[in-house]
Amino acid sequence: MLKDSLTRYIFNDMSVRGELVQLTQTYNDILENHHYPLPVKNLLGELLVATSLLTATLKFKGSITVQLQGDGPVTVMVVNGTHEQKLRGIARVNGDVDENDDIHQLMGKGILVITITPEKGERYQGIVALDGKNLSEILENYFIHSEQLQTRIWLRQDDTHAAGMLLQILPAKQLNQYDFEHLEQLTDTIKNEELFSLEPQEILYRLYHQESVQLFPSQGIEFVCTCSRKKCEDAIVTLPKDEVADILKKEGKISMNCDYCGTHYEFDTIDVAGLYKQAMPKNTQKH
Repeated sequence: MLKDSLTRYIFNDMSVRGELVQLTQTYNDILENHHYPLPVKNLLGELLVATSLLTATLKFKGSITVQLQGDGPVTVMVVNGTHEQKLRGIARVNGDVDENDDIHQLMGKGILVITITPEKGERYQGIVALDGKNLSEILENYFIHSEQLQTRIWLRQDDTHAAGMLLQILPAKQLNQYDFEHLEQLTDTIKNEELFSLEPQEILYRLYHQESVQLFPSQGIEFVCTCSRKKCEDAIVTLPKDEVADILKKEGKISMNCDYCGTHYEFDTIDVAGLYKQAMPKNTQKH
């Protein structure tokens, strides 16, 4: 069975790098706890692939968050990916969605926000309008305006698969424009069934068998949610105590759900009392 993976490659005779992402299990794991309309599901699949492609451009340990914001029926769609290729994503649907809606009908008037967060160093954020007929073109325009790097992106999805490819001129390198256009034309011939079912080596051979391509080992991709009971506990103790007491009086418990993975956490009166006790400075606790 084809494993979810990111594969990097470069063209030895041209100053161009490439990436190939194939998702099946990760795509389905992220969708498992949600019942999105089909156009939302499709766009989220594209955003997952796009985020994985973008994380591969990181030259350091850290993460990238790619977010679509708008005033349409989908107000927010966000995917977070790390340099270890751990992905999670979610969409907020607050209106009616037609089965043929595209990204502009889903998002309305919106923006693309890309946030790069290194483990060491300062966070960087880029914001661009949704200029382009699809997510691929919007991201390509982002690279032109924000990174000054000519880039082409292909994003594909169906009910169970999501996949994509990226070509990009290497920074500070000169390239004959004809060479890049030639590689674009070759990559344009990729079929969905090839992207979804073939091993990376076979895909690259079919596309570029007349070129000199250096292929790097594939990196596994998986859905990983960062929620935990501890994070919920930390959130509770930061709330005003009277607000927490009011919830406990009305509900008998505090319930918290993770939007990403659907995990449900509950805290009763005894649990909350224990949290407050743990949060007290040790020299003020009564024994």
